[in-house]
Amino acid sequence: MKDLRYLLTEISELTSAIESDYPELYQFLDENPMTLPTIPHPEVNRKVMEDYLQSLRQLLEHHLQTHQGENE
Repeated sequence: MKDLRYLLTEISELTSAIESDYPELYQFLDENPMTLPTIPHPEVNRKVMEDYLQSLRQLLEHHLQTHQGENE
């Protein structure tokens, strides 16, 4: 089971990699539905952060699949 610090580290590293390696994708991170709370005071816990990390991974994976070969 991943603790919150580990998840935050993974999120930070993935976000940094997206920012430096895929700047065209980085602009969409602000609009990720996972970052927009639907309640006034959302609880941030391990499950929420795991879900957010997974959404970042899916965003990057989709980007790589749909833009594969464009830079070759």
